[in-house]
Amino acid sequence: MSNNSQSMSFQAGEAKGQTQEKASGMMDRAADAAQSAKESVQEAGQQMMAKAQGAADAVKDAASSNK
Repeated sequence: MSNNSQSMSFQAGEAKGQTQEKASGMMDRAADAAQSAKESVQEAGQQMMAKAQGAADAVKDAASSNK
């Protein structure tokens, strides 16, 4: 292989490696964002359940105090 061909081959391999590294970083960030969104949704769901339970308890208390 000529020196010029080796240089071009090296540069192509280097570019491929950099592209793979960037893609991996983007995938990591996307996974982190998905995990964060999942945790936010779970937290919101837990808050809604707690509020619903509080409302149900308030209705029970109101009903039992009316007897």
